[in-house]
Amino acid sequence: MPSLSQVMEGLTSITRKATMATIKEIKASLEDVTDLADPRWADFEADSRSGVQKAILQRKKAIEAEAAEDERLETMLRYEREAYNQGFQVLAGIDEVGRGPLAGPVVAAAVILPKGCKIKHLNDSKKIPKSKHEAIYHEVMEQAVAVGIGIKDAKIIDQVNIYEATKLAMLEALGKLNPVPQYLLIDAMKLDTPIPQQSIIKGDANSLSIAAASIVAKVTRDRLMADYDQTYPGYGFAKNAGYGTAEHLEGLEKQGITPIHRKTFEPIKSILKNP
Repeated sequence: MPSLSQVMEGLTSITRKATMATIKEIKASLEDVTDLADPRWADFEADSRSGVQKAILQRKKAIEAEAAEDERLETMLRYEREAYNQGFQVLAGIDEVGRGPLAGPVVAAAVILPKGCKIKHLNDSKKIPKSKHEAIYHEVMEQAVAVGIGIKDAKIIDQVNIYEATKLAMLEALGKLNPVPQYLLIDAMKLDTPIPQQSIIKGDANSLSIAAASIVAKVTRDRLMADYDQTYPGYGFAKNAGYGTAEHLEGLEKQGITPIHRKTFEPIKSILKNP
């Protein structure tokens, strides 16, 4: 027969288990903890259940990842901070997509973000998984003070060359902004405009404003090329965006060029010379 102390210990154990939070409840509580220095960690860590310990580890990793992302975004705002410190209040980032493809337009975007705006996972569009393009694009469009888009088609590209067409697309995008920016951050280009500007090498990976313009231009152009894929099937435009993939080159060989192909780009230039 158990002693009184054993009975009391058993009752205490039963009471503790009855009042102990479920792992689901603890996971929900952990979501409220956003700092690794929070004193509440000690209470959670006192629970020896493996499910709780696993949840603690996952939450700490998530907090560390969020801190790293915030630090990355802060670093990508350094050019913006420099401009604000010089007295400029309205900044626009400008970037283009589509200089290299054999078909389709070059698309530029100009984006004004609110001061200090941070959009998670915003980066050079080439570094963002395609599955996340639309979500980040919509976040940029929702947060932006203003967005302008410029598009120059294959005819313009062939008339003035891709470099000049890119500048024209950027100027078109800039001209659509309201309010007019006081300062420009541009990805590796200089524009003929009286607005003060800074050309930044790999700007889409170093400035959030330029990165915002990059994703807007990318999604806009991808949508255009998906539409062209319906008009001109057989080249894979929805998948290759006009770049010279094997499918695209095979389409050129079988079907010839389309009105959206750039006639001054190889191999289209040679195809026209030797039909």
